[in-house]
Amino acid sequence: MASSSPELRHAADRPDVIDDRPRCDRARRRSYRTVRAADTDNRDQRQRRRGDGHDADVKLEQLQHAGSFKTRGAFANLLTRPIPAAGVVAASGGNHGAAVAYAAMWLGIAAKIFVPRISSPAKIERIRAYGAALQVGGDGYADALAASERGVATSGALPVHAFDDVETILGQGTLAREFEAQAPQLDTILVSVGGGGLIAGIAAWYGSSVRVIGVEPDGAPSLTRALEAGEPVDSPMGSIAADSLAPRRTGARSLPIVQRHVDRIVPVDDDAIRGAQRTLWDALRVVAEPGGAAAFAALLAGAYRPANGERVGIIISGGNTVAVDFAR
Repeated sequence: MASSSPELRHAADRPDVIDDRPRCDRARRRSYRTVRAADTDNRDQRQRRRGDGHDADVKLEQLQHAGSFKTRGAFANLLTRPIPAAGVVAASGGNHGAAVAYAAMWLGIAAKIFVPRISSPAKIERIRAYGAALQVGGDGYADALAASERGVATSGALPVHAFDDVETILGQGTLAREFEAQAPQLDTILVSVGGGGLIAGIAAWYGSSVRVIGVEPDGAPSLTRALEAGEPVDSPMGSIAADSLAPRRTGARSLPIVQRHVDRIVPVDDDAIRGAQRTLWDALRVVAEPGGAAAFAALLAGAYRPANGERVGIIISGGNTVAVDFAR
């Protein structure tokens, strides 16, 4: 494959954007000095399906602060952008809201989070526990985003987008920087896709040095539809992973990075996602939310079939779920 890209590109309406690996490194170092965060764990597992063995390195982002990879982008925003006295506002299916609330708590910044009614109770509880103001309403992420935009207009707070801010993509790229050091031999990485911030950050870091495969719920094909249309378009939002992987449309800044560096997008259905959640628990004792298990589902269900000897990396992107109930 070609060498890794030195650039983090996007649909330019700002020329001073994330533009190189050194900037991603600086964002990571600054975040680590501030919160003393550790790299998330990476486990090397051999998965067997129909008698064939596949080596898989599993990146455990559910161990991240606030329970998902979203904390990376949250800190990148709050540490690199001027914060007004009114604080920050974020719309979220749940994970981004928890991440922004956590980062704001650490940094002493006021935060208000808008989430839809489909958000997992586990995510809502995290947001409240971190001390952010919370507004729950609407049927999906798009409704929460519209409500947050009205809140920004009246408060003057800084909006922190879940996936389509430059700083958000930059922060998510720190995951790839870590994974490259932990598993330098990878041929392919499977990444769950919602709005596109995570896959854009990962693809921009690796360029064409590693094959990046996006995994979408078949009921929420926002990136697939965008690639077909050549621009972000409205798409269905149905899936058990709707609170993390169903934003209605993919990000305008993410799409050009995906077009340049992502190999392809594969769909998985809800049964495959549930099966992946069960396997992660049974085999690794890893608790993953539906969106967090989607990339693993692509391997287990055969939506992506590795070649013989191909080394695959899988991102377990989040674990904010009520699937495990210790009261029972």
